[in-house]
Amino acid sequence: MFSGPLTESIVGKAVDKGILDINVTDFRQFTTDKHHHVDDTPYGGGAGMLLMPQPIFDAMDHVEQEAGDRGRVILLDPAGVPFTEHVAEDFSKESHLTFICGHYEGYDERIRHLVTDEVSLGDYVLTGGELGAMVMIDATVRLIPDVLGNTDSAPGDSFSNGLLEYPQYTRPADFRGMKVPEVLTNGNHQLIDQWRETESLRRTYQRRPDLLDNAELTVAQRRLLADVIDEETRG
Repeated sequence: MFSGPLTESIVGKAVDKGILDINVTDFRQFTTDKHHHVDDTPYGGGAGMLLMPQPIFDAMDHVEQEAGDRGRVILLDPAGVPFTEHVAEDFSKESHLTFICGHYEGYDERIRHLVTDEVSLGDYVLTGGELGAMVMIDATVRLIPDVLGNTDSAPGDSFSNGLLEYPQYTRPADFRGMKVPEVLTNGNHQLIDQWRETESLRRTYQRRPDLLDNAELTVAQRRLLADVIDEETRG
């Protein structure tokens, strides 16, 4: 599952440039029985199967031996903290990350002794943690210096400053009667910056007002937001 997404696009280019290494460890290779079982029924009964601790612990020992350390160990788990842009920024500052991807019904609880972080991609259930790990890796890698060609790309993205990104346009200026806002074509960068900041606040207020509760807005941004709310209220 990892060989495709992690060898393409931005992540693949970062690997090719030597900015990062990605290694996949299959804990099924560390089982002790001939059928390579990694799961078993839960004590006390119940539906589903649980990942056994032995293959995971032995796989982590292998990672530590190969890399010199386990790094920060992230368990993909519904009980974890929500994955956000700020979590990705935090991860991007680390020199080594290890993601443990679960499967089946869940984990033997003792696996958590290996873990430094428990993170959830969202309030829904996937068949395994692999897809979640790949999303987190992609979001993290693009924040590593020199990964993106344009150094201004990541800081302007949605959520990087707690707000949604402003609307963007490219050529043609008039497409089927839908015109690019005139302010973006007049070359006045001060007005353009103000328009972008206003529209970022407007989009956040319209679509994700919950983000404004924790956004660290400047005095100027608060004034712009007040104007936006007044405009939206008056229709």
